[in-house]
Amino acid sequence: MSKDFKNRLGHLLSLSLGGEYYHSYIPPVLPPNPPLDLEGLYPLLDQANTALGCLDGMSQILPDASLFIYMYIRKEAVLSSQIEGTQSSLSSLLLFENQESPGVPMDDVQEVSCYVSALYYGLERLHDLPLSLRLIKELHAKLMASGRGALKDPGEFRRSQNWIGGSRPGNAVFVPPPPEKLMECLGDLEDFLYNKQIKLPALVKAALFHVQFESIHPFLDGNGRLGRLLITFILCVEGLLKEPLLYLSLYFKTNRQAYYAHLQAVRKEGAWESWIAFFLKGVVETARQATETAKTVLELFKKDRLMIEQSKSSTASVLAIYHYFQKAPLSNTKKIKEACQLSLPTVLRSLNTLEKLGILKEISGKERHKLYAYSLYLDILNQGTELGVIKDDFLGLKKS
Repeated sequence: MSKDFKNRLGHLLSLSLGGEYYHSYIPPVLPPNPPLDLEGLYPLLDQANTALGCLDGMSQILPDASLFIYMYIRKEAVLSSQIEGTQSSLSSLLLFENQESPGVPMDDVQEVSCYVSALYYGLERLHDLPLSLRLIKELHAKLMASGRGALKDPGEFRRSQNWIGGSRPGNAVFVPPPPEKLMECLGDLEDFLYNKQIKLPALVKAALFHVQFESIHPFLDGNGRLGRLLITFILCVEGLLKEPLLYLSLYFKTNRQAYYAHLQAVRKEGAWESWIAFFLKGVVETARQATETAKTVLELFKKDRLMIEQSKSSTASVLAIYHYFQKAPLSNTKKIKEACQLSLPTVLRSLNTLEKLGILKEISGKERHKLYAYSLYLDILNQGTELGVIKDDFLGLKKS
């Protein structure tokens, strides 16, 4: 291996803890040097940009893109948290948001709910702040506000050595930079984001940023979830997405062993191009899936709205409640009454109409505060979030 190529690998720092020696990884400054060989990646990059363009175009023709985004963000929150081992599903998150028992450990569903809050917070803050270390700390504070993460210094860069896999740094699969090197590594990463002299395609930039962030592992917990969240923010900041509709967690979840293997190959072999290819394939696959999902949802909404309009029982109240369920496909009568500003008798009559049409289904069996589900819409959104899809953690990596 040439001396120049070794620059791509970063370097290992020999340290000791409790009398035991271990090696901590210091990543190279981005972009990699020698420069990336993107020649073989351009066809894949073109496919990814085209798929993103189609997705962005679809978001512009949806009658109300915010309805779809509202639920898609929740799906991403569930998937990203499942990668880290939570048992929460989309349904349990929606139950939690309706003050119903989620049927899973409360810490799990709180973590997913915090992910939703962090995502919305970040999208709002990006109107005023650049994507910076300051914003990353703010996002982490939101992400870890409750659940198990509340005890892991929310919003603060770590002040101790962490590791991935194993019971201590000495037998770990991977050891990130020590705390005394942390700000130097993070400063270099922030410079990479701001440096206009670095001419790289936005998707390549996002891919490089993600692997570098995961290698630095700057927080005690939540690094994986925050790292995946930042991908979408980078694509929005770089102008590739008008709406936050691309989330790679389903791709990473389905290909979890390959995902972790590629991260390790970058660190051990300098295999940046292979990682970028894996990342771009994920963008193509995910963008196409999201576009098809949006089309399927749009067709469902059109079909059901037409059914309502042709019904003899159709009223403005029925349509208002149906529109509400496009945003919140699982809801109780109390929330529906408040959101639609209708009387309880009107709400109950309208729900009865929608249930008779086969659009909604009462699922609680309660007499008061009944819970209704827009089942066909939930079925579409639930694809990929089934807990059975999750495979064993690669190399026994601990939650991060």
